[in-house]
Amino acid sequence: MFNLIVTALLPVFLVLALGYFAGRRKLVDNQNVSSLNVLLMQFALPLTLFISIAKTPQSVIMQNGQLALLLTLGLVIVYAIVGWMHRKIFGLSLSDTAVQTLTIAFPNFASIGLPLVLPIFGQQAALSVAIAIAVGSVTISPMTLALLDLDKARQTDAGQSVSAARQFLIALGHSVRKPIFVGPMLGLIVALLGIKLPAIVGTALGPITAATAGIGLFLTGLMLSAQAIKIDADVTFGTAVKNIVQPLLVFGLARLFHFPATIAGQAALLTAIPAGFFGLVFGASSGVRPPVAGATLLVSSISSVVTLSIAIWLLAPK
Repeated sequence: MFNLIVTALLPVFLVLALGYFAGRRKLVDNQNVSSLNVLLMQFALPLTLFISIAKTPQSVIMQNGQLALLLTLGLVIVYAIVGWMHRKIFGLSLSDTAVQTLTIAFPNFASIGLPLVLPIFGQQAALSVAIAIAVGSVTISPMTLALLDLDKARQTDAGQSVSAARQFLIALGHSVRKPIFVGPMLGLIVALLGIKLPAIVGTALGPITAATAGIGLFLTGLMLSAQAIKIDADVTFGTAVKNIVQPLLVFGLARLFHFPATIAGQAALLTAIPAGFFGLVFGASSGVRPPVAGATLLVSSISSVVTLSIAIWLLAPK
C-alpha cells in the first residue's frame, strides 16, 4: 500500500513543486500563463482523453453512467451549498462568489486526475477522468460563467434586463464547444460505435499525449506560485469542504444508492483531488481575481498531501 501511495502522489507533487519553484524564481512568468493554458486545455488534454477513451472497451463505458450521475450530484450539491454560504454568510460579491465556489466545487481533474488514478485503477480509469471533466464542464462551469456575466451586466445600464436563464444557456453552449469537452465526447462516440482506431493515430499523437500530465501539473504549480496567501475562515472552510466534505458526500451518496464499490471508490477519490484552477482562469477572463480563491487553491493543494494520501489508502483496490 505504501508503494501505491508513493507511486500515485510522488510524481504529482514533484512536478507541482517544479512549477512552483520556476514561478517563484521568475524562471517562468507566473502572471501570464495563457500560452501554457491553451496548450493544455485546447490540445494536450483533449487529445489524451480522446485516445484513452476511444481505446476503452464498450462494456466498460456502459458501466459508467452511474459514475457520471454520482459526480454530477457531488459537484452540483457542493456548488449550490457553498455558493449560498459565500453570499449569505461570508458576504462575497456575486463575481467573487462564483470564482471561489467553482474553485472549491470543481477539483483539479485536468492536472491531477490522470496521474493520480492511472497507477491505482489502470488505463481504463482515464474514462473516469474524462467523465469528471465533462460533468464539471457542462454543469458548474456554465453556472459560473453565467454568474460572472450576470454580475458584469448588472453593473451596466443593461443590468436589469439580463436574464440569468439566458446567460446560463449561452454559457452552456460555449462550454460544450470547447476542446476539453469535445475531445472526450468524440472518444466516447468512437468507443460506443465499436470503431477501432488505427495504431498510427496513437503513435502520431504520442509525443503530445505523453506530456499532458506533466504540463498540467507544472502549470498548476506555476499558478500557485503567483498567489498571495492569507489563511482566514473562508479559506479554512473552503479547504475543508473540498478535501474532506466533498469526497465523503460522494461516497455517502454511493452507499445510499447502492452503487458498485469500484464506482464509489473512483468517484470519491476523484473528488478528494484538491481545488482546481478553473475558477481563477474564468475569473481572470472577466477581470475578477479574489485573493481568497488563490489562497484556497494553494492551501487545499498543500493539505492534500495528507488528505489525498488517506483517501488513496482507504479507497485503492486492495
